[in-house]
Amino acid sequence: RIFLLLSLVLAAVDAQLISLNAMYGSLQSPNFPEPYPRETELRWNISVPDGFQVQLYFSHFELEPSYLCEYDYVKVEAEGEVLALFCGSEDTDTEEVPSQQVISSPRSSLSLLFSSDFSNEERYAGFVAHYSAVDVDECRDRSDEDLLCDHFCHNYIGGYYCSCRYGYLLHSDNRTCRVECSDSVFRERSGVLSSADYPAAYPKSSDCVYRIEVEPGFKLRLEFDPSFDVEDHPDVSCPYDYVKVQAGSRSFGPFCGDKSPGVIQTDSNLVQVFFHSDNSGENLGWRLTYTSVGSRCPVPESPENSLLNPVQSEYSFKEHILVTCKPGYRLLKVRYRICVGQWGSIY
Repeated sequence: RIFLLLSLVLAAVDAQLISLNAMYGSLQSPNFPEPYPRETELRWNISVPDGFQVQLYFSHFELEPSYLCEYDYVKVEAEGEVLALFCGSEDTDTEEVPSQQVISSPRSSLSLLFSSDFSNEERYAGFVAHYSAVDVDECRDRSDEDLLCDHFCHNYIGGYYCSCRYGYLLHSDNRTCRVECSDSVFRERSGVLSSADYPAAYPKSSDCVYRIEVEPGFKLRLEFDPSFDVEDHPDVSCPYDYVKVQAGSRSFGPFCGDKSPGVIQTDSNLVQVFFHSDNSGENLGWRLTYTSVGSRCPVPESPENSLLNPVQSEYSFKEHILVTCKPGYRLLKVRYRICVGQWGSIY
């Protein structure tokens, strides 16, 4: 009998195959409710549309009992995994019957294999099973690491869709929420800018360009906050997310990780801050303060028989000097002078 059992196991690949594709249906052992035949292998492959799973239960079950279901059995499988193995007509230490148990497939397909060996000591009626397609709620019972959608997940019969909070755009992958962050131009002489949602996690799959433009003659100074958190890699320099600064012909960065870039003196009145994020990670981002300092001019020499107002130890960009004459003298040329990195004239 052991030899014959081994032969039956090896012959399982030759089991008669029945495919079921409806949204619901029933299946039963051969000849039910009469006793099922000996030496029989039957496999039912049940498939339903994506977005559904298969639920299976038995309304009648009576097979030959055997230790660990060695003789006759029903095996339920999905994606190469055995979900259940049944035999006999009541539960024992080594046998299990389905009773009122409902078996659910992890995805949209399920397989049921019925096998009977060469002999039955008694007559057994077999089984009747019923299946139905049940909608999968893709949005439910997921951990933060396995989220389908960045922001909002909406289930419907047969599928789901994602949406984003106000101010965000749905990426072409239909699950990631990104921001449109390349239209801002900062023209004030000082200000603050940061990654979106700072100090909360910044959006994924975004490419941001922040432009700072101040008047010619001013030089921009950037200072990043000490709190800096941009996704990095232990072996490769900033392959995922990064901040870069372009100031005229000079480049700074890319910067990532948890070490702040600190102070960047750009020596330019035009600066672009680039920020790239990929489709993963929950890092908190960055913030910087920028200031602008005008060009300096040397203290001018006072023309003969003239007076300068105001008299200072240093002069900055766009500051004016009024030139007047001592009593008895008349101004012939320039009345005002202006600092533009050097002293210019206003007539």
